[in-house]
Amino acid sequence: MSDRHPNVHLIETFYRAFQALDADAMCACYADHIQFSDPVFTDLKGADAGNMWRMLCSRAQDFSLTFDGVEANDQSGKAHWVATYVFSQTGRTIVNDIQASFVFENGKIVQHRDQFDLWKWSRQALGLKGLLLGWSGVVQNKIRQQAAYGLRKFTK
Repeated sequence: MSDRHPNVHLIETFYRAFQALDADAMCACYADHIQFSDPVFTDLKGADAGNMWRMLCSRAQDFSLTFDGVEANDQSGKAHWVATYVFSQTGRTIVNDIQASFVFENGKIVQHRDQFDLWKWSRQALGLKGLLLGWSGVVQNKIRQQAAYGLRKFTK
């Protein structure tokens, strides 16, 4: 019998499902009232968070994921993960290094926050434009707007 906290197992289940691009299994780790945020999708709630994972998994190209540093207790947890994939809009390879934090209730994730360097991401995704302008609020807001549009289009 493992002495690991059940929420450590929950986080590991989430990332193993992600490694398999199984968005439904990922979403099964979430409570119905999940709140998700990252530098691109800044405030997704409920079904929108699950649909974001469904969209990302369905579009994944040359995808791989590693995770480590999983820690959790009754209330909160964290993990480090790295996703490598081809960004479909430019064909450029992304290596995104992410710190995740979680809040739990009743054996489910109710808050999930991913943190990563959006400028570094934009340099990889957009090349020279990302290098020169990816730090700016204008470009970062455009990235967020395009992502939100893609999610709305995906869910219709």
